[in-house]
Order: sequence, then C-alpha cells, then structure tokens
Amino acid sequence: MRTFYITEVFAEGEYSGNQLATVTDVAGLETKRMQQIARAFNFAETTFLMGGDLAGGFDVRIFTPTSELPFAGHPTLGTSFLIRNVLLDNPVDELVLNLGVGPVPVRFEPDGVLWMNQHEPVFGEVLEPGFVAGELGLDITQIDTRFPCQRVSTGLEFLLVPLISYAALKQARSPIGALAGGCLAFCRGGYTADQQVQARMFAGGLGVSEDPATGSANGCLAAWLAKHEYLGTGTVDLRVGQGYEIGRPSQLYLRSRKSPAGYDVQVGGRVNLVARGSWLI
Repeated sequence: MRTFYITEVFAEGEYSGNQLATVTDVAGLETKRMQQIARAFNFAETTFLMGGDLAGGFDVRIFTPTSELPFAGHPTLGTSFLIRNVLLDNPVDELVLNLGVGPVPVRFEPDGVLWMNQHEPVFGEVLEPGFVAGELGLDITQIDTRFPCQRVSTGLEFLLVPLISYAALKQARSPIGALAGGCLAFCRGGYTADQQVQARMFAGGLGVSEDPATGSANGCLAAWLAKHEYLGTGTVDLRVGQGYEIGRPSQLYLRSRKSPAGYDVQVGGRVNLVARGSWLI
C-alpha cells in the first residue's frame, strides 16, 4: 500500500488547473511499475518522491502516461507544494527539487503563488510557417508571421507558434506528425481581464493530446516573448490563460528578462490539494 496525493496546479479555483498525482511511498518501486502507475492515473504527469531533504534538495521523477521526463512545470510546483505543506508541515520560503535536468529552486510567496526558476533557454530551429499551419489544421494567414515559429527549451523542448487571433487558436488541432512532441500555440488577449496571452499546448507524442496548463512550455514562452520583444519590450511580467477549451481553466504567471548575461525565466501558479489515498496494487 502506497500513499498518493492529487493536486491541481495553476488553479485559481476549484476543479481547475492541471491535475497531478504524486506517490510518496516509493520503497522497492521499479521504473517499470512507476510507468504503469502513471498510465493508470492517466494525468498529463505523475511524480514519485524518491527522498531528500531541505539541505540537499528532494529527488523527484516525473512520468507522462507513456514516458519519463527530465523536467515539467506543473509537477515541479505541485510536488513542492506537497513537500512543504503536507510532508514537512514547515512553512519554508524556498526548497529545491532535484530533477533529470538538475536542481530547480521553488519559492513560496505570501500571496499563495509558487514560483520556479527555469534553466537558461536554448533557442533552436525556426520552422516554416506554412508547414506549421498545415500541421495544426490552419491556414498560413492565421500564423502571426511577424514572429518566428521556433523551438525553445528550458529543460524540455516545445515549438512556439504565434497566431493572429483567438479564432485561430480555437480552430487549431492537435498535430499527429512532426510536431506531436510538444507545441504551444498562443495569441494576444486573455480569457479573463487580467490575462495578456491565451494559449493551448498539444503533445500527442507524449500521450497528452491537449494539456490544461504547461509550466515548462510557458517557461519557453516567457523566454521567447522577451527575446523577440513580442509585447514591445525585453522584460516580461504577465499572466497566461490555458486549458479553457478542455474545461480546465488555468492561469500561469510569467516573468522573464533578457540581459547580456542571459535570461531570468520564472513561472508561477497556485496549487490546490484535492485528494489523498492509498495505492493498493
């Protein structure tokens, strides 16, 4: 029997955000069994707390329904929330998760928002907009061609696709070909008055046809927005809405700043604990 928890991450209210399962009793649990458990939960990700402490950081493994990931955003925040508020019951201001990409610090603000510092972005391949449009079931006129469709990674790579309108964003479909590994489409505007960008993330190749809220992809977006000065400046401080089209409204807080020394990329959100239970098999 193993204890597990379910949280909602990037959630501004009940039954919102991205669901995360976290298993905290992992003694004797092999990789194959972790993958089977993640498939059984069938959330975008499931985490396994392998051990650790405040001094050296907490070792965490992350699985989608089909594979293990070196990094993911909402699992980082949700697992950190559990460690601080449930397992330690210690209101520390910061802790560190040791993930496949290395240490990721998470801090806790008085307003209830958790913030993670993501790794230095790597800006990769720029794809031809006509090809990207076709993969998303769109016309090239629906791509905002003033800016590049570009692959970016802060630990996990995504293709970032700027669209001209929310109508285009709603029409976009989950790609099944070359872009199935992770694609964040976005446009200006918001689902609520305090959001500046609205987004959808597709990753059918990882077993996630559409994700309610994607911290890793939004970290890439924060860096991309700063690099290309999408909002007219190299400094980013805004809120992104995601998940509304699939009934899991989510809000992500993004900060990024480009400088000669590199990029400071931060992604934040709120977390709710919604369930705990025992895994019996």
